[in-house]
Amino acid sequence: MAKPLSEYQRKRNFEITSEPSESAPASKRRASASALSFVIQKHDARNLHYDFRLELDGVLKSWAVPKGPSLDPSQKRLAVHVEDHPLSYGGFEGSIPAGQYGAGDVIVWDRGVWQPHGDPLQSYTAGKLKFTLIGEKLAGDWTLVRTRLKGSGDKEQWLLIKENDQQARASDDYDIVTAEPKSVLSGASVGRAKATTSARKKTSKKTVLPEHLAPQLATLVDRAPAGHWIYEIKFDGYRILARIRNGQVRLFTRNGHDWTDRLPRQVKALEALKLQDSWLDGEVVSLNADGLPDFQALQNAFDIGRSLDIVYYLFDTPFLEGRDQRGDPVEKRRAALKEAMARNNSKLLRFSTAFTANQQDIFESACDLSLEGVIGKRAGSPYNSCRSPDWIKLKCRLRQEFVIIGYTQPKGSRSGFGALLLAVNDEVGLVYAGRVGTGFDQAALKSIYTKMQPLERESPALDKPLSGVQGHGVRWIEAQLVAEVQFAEWTREGVVRQAAFVGLRTDKPVEQIVHELPRPAKSLKATKTAAPHIADADKANVAGVKITHPARIIDAQSGTQKQQLARFYEAIGEWILPHLRNRPVSLLRAPEGVEGEQFFQKHAERLAIPHIKQLDQALDPGHARLMEINSVEALTGAVQMGTIELHTWGATTNKIETPDLFVLDLDPDPALPWKSMLEAAQLTLAVLDELGLDSYLKTSGGKGLHFIVPLARRDGWETLKVFTKAIAQFMAKQLPERFTATSGPKNRVGKIFIDYLRNSRGASTVAAYSVRARPGLPVSVPVSRDELNGLRGAQQWNIANLHQRLQGLQEDPWAGYANRQRISQKMWEKLGAHPPD
Repeated sequence: MAKPLSEYQRKRNFEITSEPSESAPASKRRASASALSFVIQKHDARNLHYDFRLELDGVLKSWAVPKGPSLDPSQKRLAVHVEDHPLSYGGFEGSIPAGQYGAGDVIVWDRGVWQPHGDPLQSYTAGKLKFTLIGEKLAGDWTLVRTRLKGSGDKEQWLLIKENDQQARASDDYDIVTAEPKSVLSGASVGRAKATTSARKKTSKKTVLPEHLAPQLATLVDRAPAGHWIYEIKFDGYRILARIRNGQVRLFTRNGHDWTDRLPRQVKALEALKLQDSWLDGEVVSLNADGLPDFQALQNAFDIGRSLDIVYYLFDTPFLEGRDQRGDPVEKRRAALKEAMARNNSKLLRFSTAFTANQQDIFESACDLSLEGVIGKRAGSPYNSCRSPDWIKLKCRLRQEFVIIGYTQPKGSRSGFGALLLAVNDEVGLVYAGRVGTGFDQAALKSIYTKMQPLERESPALDKPLSGVQGHGVRWIEAQLVAEVQFAEWTREGVVRQAAFVGLRTDKPVEQIVHELPRPAKSLKATKTAAPHIADADKANVAGVKITHPARIIDAQSGTQKQQLARFYEAIGEWILPHLRNRPVSLLRAPEGVEGEQFFQKHAERLAIPHIKQLDQALDPGHARLMEINSVEALTGAVQMGTIELHTWGATTNKIETPDLFVLDLDPDPALPWKSMLEAAQLTLAVLDELGLDSYLKTSGGKGLHFIVPLARRDGWETLKVFTKAIAQFMAKQLPERFTATSGPKNRVGKIFIDYLRNSRGASTVAAYSVRARPGLPVSVPVSRDELNGLRGAQQWNIANLHQRLQGLQEDPWAGYANRQRISQKMWEKLGAHPPD
């Protein structure tokens, strides 16, 4: 029975620290048929040290190793036994706040599996553990031995010793903690190995800087949530991202519009930072006499071209000096940005200050100062190019954007117009939302009226008929202008009361303007759908397909909505459709999202999926018709019916009995480090090369890698299954400590299962560029051989960052793919196998 974690729990306040508690879900879902895990966390607390942790008896047995592990058997490293940690702690990276136990930065320096020599519990109790490590950095045999040395308090003093094997190295030849200082999860550094800006230029591995970058957006909530959050002022301005490449600065709005020429002084100030290959995120504002943001003043500054009156507040840096920082905790990204701005001498660039005091006090202070509100960022969270529950916004007053659809005639001495008529998008399209007649100065009346004149039309640009609004004295315009409006409340009829104009918005497109309702703060951790009020808020037409409940959250981790998934598939249609056309497709449907019920659908049955093609009944006698997706409309139609994943057969519909490819799926024990997967992939490639077979790689989007081997259409399904089984058995026989050809979790403990079972009639494999129904919505992505060793994991790409990869590709990673290979007798002989009779 596992030892209680009361000591661990007693030392921490989980309302403040982002460390996992002993009741964290991850610690409860540990797979029983899995190898024992280990993790080494580099911890920059009062003294820099390494926390060595071994999974045993349901917890992580933990030792603090001041100098870190050494590959030199003569170097016996002190290891101070400390309290047990929950299994969920093995993935923790972040900053433990000041005043908390162990305050400081933590990274995962190494992780993997450990294999005890003998009974591990007996050895642990006896005080002498011998074991083998299979990690990203450490490997080979090691020993932990308890000593009789007296330490501080009642903590036991152990020694960590490397055994003399092939992985051992003399300390004067190689020091692994110096040579490999960074996190195996995020690439982050802490403590003495923390790179300065100049050092980073010399030592960091360069990342291809994406041409475009979508910003992370905040979720509107009704109150401050529990937990550890970092709060900043919600600036009343325009969101701007700065791309710096080869010394050149370009500025982009949140929707990708280039505003470089509109902010020339801010561009010069950024150039003076002398950064390379970076993306900076922030907001431009104008400040009033009290030093507070003033949106109307910002508009006026743009109107007259006075960029000198505009201040660019920076608060994040997804890329810095050639390094992709999106996976780093928000605290680390902000610290790196602050360091990069240390040489800033311009008043036009400022670092956005964060507050860690009581969130209610911060919010109330912001409202007392007449600010728009505050932005909260979950401590330890990464940067995701989507609307995320890790970033939240709390507004002091009701305020949002509206589409302008018309105006009334002015009365009395007023010029231009009387009031603007407003609208928002809902599930049926554009609907009326009220009017605003105050908040305009004379300059605004003239400017807006001038912009509306060329847009006049005969009838309202609405998708829902008006009720209670007469057309007398109203001039209708095309739905192209967006206004930001402050108001008292929404009525039951869905119109605003006591509205006041704030300014025009040119950075937000009409189709994104919806009725904003705050999400309950307690739902941020929900695993199914968002609050029902949000569900029908957005425009519901994608590629001609009506998407019902378009704003339903299908993935709580990324905050992705159903309509966003549909638009993602629409955007990558040219990439995914070649892998879907002319093949039977199976759909993995998850109507309630990735945490809800999931099920496969192989046949059309009674469900009418918009635009999907039903195949000839003869292809699968005795069943309902098989399906094919051959258009973007069918692709988005599948999403409309709750589909997330798309799986295809290894044969085309015109020659269903003679497959044109086979698949090998490397499926690892989840506890194995990614380094083991890369080594296994190279070994698999070597075997396929030796057989004379060209193969093509893709990430699975799950845990492993897929090898696709194209074939000439000659052999049938039975031959293919026997041949791929022979490959799997050959590899398992040659390297039994690494591979298994037998399915089932208990057979792959500490190993990789070579799954050949996808090569049977009716079996399918997730298609290239298909999204996976997993938290974060990763994507199965083709890669070239040259990219293999640089892969960071099977879920490296997701729906938020795949477009950046596609834009940066110089050529198709599967260039040269052709169905021309045949399985020869010589191949059978090399495997020591025979084709079926």
